[in-house]
This record gives sequence, C-alpha cells and structure tokens, in this order.
Amino acid sequence: MNIALAGFAGVAGAVLQAAGALKTAPPLAFLPFDLTILALVLLLPALALLLATRRWLLAPGLGLPIAGAACLWFWLVVAGGWSASGLVLGQKLPEIVVLGPLMLVAGLVLGAEPAARGALAAASLWIGVGIGVLVGLGAQDMFAGPDGLEQARVHYQLAGLAMASAAALAAVRAVESRGAARLGWLALVGGLAAASLLPGGRTALLALGAGVALAPALLLHLAGRGRAAMLWLALVALAGLAGAALLLLDPERAEGLRTLERLTGDPAGLEARLALWSAALEWAGREAPFGLGTGGFSIAAGHGEWRGRYPHNHALEALAEGGLPGLLLWLTAFGGAALVAWRHAAGLGPAAAARIAALTLPVAFTLMVSTDLGNRMAWFALGLALSCGVAARPAAWGRLRHV
Repeated sequence: MNIALAGFAGVAGAVLQAAGALKTAPPLAFLPFDLTILALVLLLPALALLLATRRWLLAPGLGLPIAGAACLWFWLVVAGGWSASGLVLGQKLPEIVVLGPLMLVAGLVLGAEPAARGALAAASLWIGVGIGVLVGLGAQDMFAGPDGLEQARVHYQLAGLAMASAAALAAVRAVESRGAARLGWLALVGGLAAASLLPGGRTALLALGAGVALAPALLLHLAGRGRAAMLWLALVALAGLAGAALLLLDPERAEGLRTLERLTGDPAGLEARLALWSAALEWAGREAPFGLGTGGFSIAAGHGEWRGRYPHNHALEALAEGGLPGLLLWLTAFGGAALVAWRHAAGLGPAAAARIAALTLPVAFTLMVSTDLGNRMAWFALGLALSCGVAARPAAWGRLRHV
C-alpha cells in the first residue's frame, strides 16, 4: 500500500512537472481540461498521505533556504504594491505564491521518499522519451501552439527541457548498466539529443548536454570512481564536438534542424539576452533598494505589458523587481538549496543523488538564461534540491525531528 501510494505520487509529480510540454503535445493538446489542474488534483491528496504516514528527518541546515523561499514569496507580494504593471503582475504573482509553495513541497516530498523518487525519475524519463518520439516523428509543430511566436518559443523550450531531463536520466542508467543494456541506454541518450535539435530550443539543448555530462559524473564520483567520472566528462565532450562537427561540415544534413539553426545562425538571441541583463542591472540601480515591483520590468524596459520580456535570469529578475531584499532572499533560497544538495549528496547515495541531479541540473541551467520567477519547474527543482537534506521513514503517523 505504502509503495503503491509513493509510486502514484511520483508519477503524478512527473506529469505535473512536465504538464507545460504535455498539454501542447498531440493527442493531449485536444483534452477539454487543463492537465496541470488534473495533475495537482491527483497529487495533493497523495502528498498529504505521504506526509502523514512517514517519519520525516530534517537536516539542521534546511530551515534557512526554506525560510528564504517563504520570505521571497511574501516580499514579492509586497513589492507588487508599487509595480507599474497590472497585466503581468496579475499573471505572474499567483503562479509564484500559489503554485510556487505547492511545487516546492511536492519536490521536497517526492525527492525524499525513496519509492516516490524512483517513480518520479522513471516517469520523467519515459515522458521525455515520449515527447522525443513525437518530435522525431515530425510533430514538433504541434508544440508551437496556436498563440503566436512567443507562445511557440515557450512550448518548444518546455518540450526541450523534458527531453533534457530524460536524456540525463538515461545517461545515469547507462553508467549503471553493463553490456548490451548500456549500449541501449546510450542509444536512447543519442536519440534524445538528436530529437532536441528539431524544435528550436537552444537553452534546452545546452541543458541536455550539461545534464548528460554532470549527473552520471556525480554518480561515479560519489561511488569513489573519480577517474571514471573524468573519463565520462571527456567522452561526453568529445561526442558533442564530433556531432557538432558532423552537422556543421554538412549543411544539407543540418537543414531543418531548428535548434542548430538558431544556435549557429541567430545571434539575435544572445544579443537580446545581453540587452535584457543590462537593462535589469540598470533599473535595479535606478530603483534601489526596493526595485521596480513585481512584474514591473517589461514596462520599465520599454516593452509594455509583455510578460515575455522578463530579464531571462532568475537572480537579475529578483534584483530588478524585488530590489536588494529580493536578491538576498533569492540567494538564500536557491543558493542555500545548492549548498544543502552539495553537503548531503554523499549521504543520499550515488544513485539517488544522480537522479536528483538529472532532474534539477537542466532546470538550474535554464534559470540562468531563461524562464521567470513564475515558472513552476524552478520551484519544483528547488524542492528536489532541498530533499537531499530530508529522509523519509515508514511510520504510523509522520513527525518531525532533527538529525
């Protein structure tokens, strides 16, 4: 019963995390209801049961980043009081203060409970593979959605991130396997990497490379195989360079690969990000110490009520819109979670730590170059990182105590 409950919660959590990509993919794009809401309805009772039927052991350093996240949510509500935005504020703030806490708790619980963590990793892997198959079969245009270019970019970025996490998880399985099974997992990694070249998400492609390189290397390092970890990193780098050279030297082979075309032939993306980063720093200085107010950046930067023109860097967004308190609280939450994960990864075990890394690294990479504070995947990844400092044990009723 307990294992079945944990497994169900893990699968529901994986669906919730990937709902942004799934609900724009055929045939789910034609569902008459919002997949995010369905996944939440299924997940929340399962989370409540897990919390009630486990004994939760919390590491002492966990309180500061959790408090940082809670204070950041509160501060962003307060900062909305002096924001010039109405539309963007109304879109973003509910996602931060309603979905944000739910996603953090979900990531923390599912990452700490062993059976739930295993189900989450397995479901995320096969969801990413399914999306990769749809993209490979030519369905990538379905991820563009009906709402124009900006919405299309969001959708193919989400599809790419789902494939990036799946590729990192498959790479972990490859390192754990032997013989023909290892070759099969490596072939799956290659297939996902090839599929990620199609929809156009440059950040997702780079996140895929980071996850595939670092998650298995972490597993090998924690298992005491330092040389094997370095060898894996070298092999991934060589494979990436060889693949890039093969495509770049044969323009016909690269034709139609939207991600590669945008990565090599569209410098406007990098220039736009540099301009947004510069504007975020400039307005943070002008409006110091309390910032522009939540959702106020796009208006101040001259783009009007356009949510797509956020600073494209989580820390800079917290600074520009929340001022110095916003940046300090963001660093406390996300920087503190990174320290928790680093300190407790060894105690978690190589296999579990590698899977947490595979699920969080692509999102962490994306936070630095894309997505805004309202993105639920960011808060879910924060919870997963914090789960490295939490242990769940079976119990008649859950209770908290320090370890």
